[in-house]
Amino acid sequence: MDRCAEFSVAPGIPVYFCDPHSPWQRGSNENTTGLLRHDLPKGTDQSKQSTEDLERIQRSLNGRPRETLQVKTTSEKLAEVIALTG
Repeated sequence: MDRCAEFSVAPGIPVYFCDPHSPWQRGSNENTTGLLRHDLPKGTDQSKQSTEDLERIQRSLNGRPRETLQVKTTSEKLAEVIALTG
């Protein structure tokens, strides 16, 4: 994080840091954590999860349509953005 200023200046993308103890500033992160808790309750030893289980959870999360992406999945939105650039 010590080079974040370079990142924000180089491509012209602003970087925003949430304030500590302010979960309302991290809505997407908090929502994703809540979704993960369905499969991995708090305190679960993730080192005991198989690669297949973790990949299933990953596919489940990435395959969810999101309101912030106009009810598209992450892969659908990425394909749309890539198509616009080409």
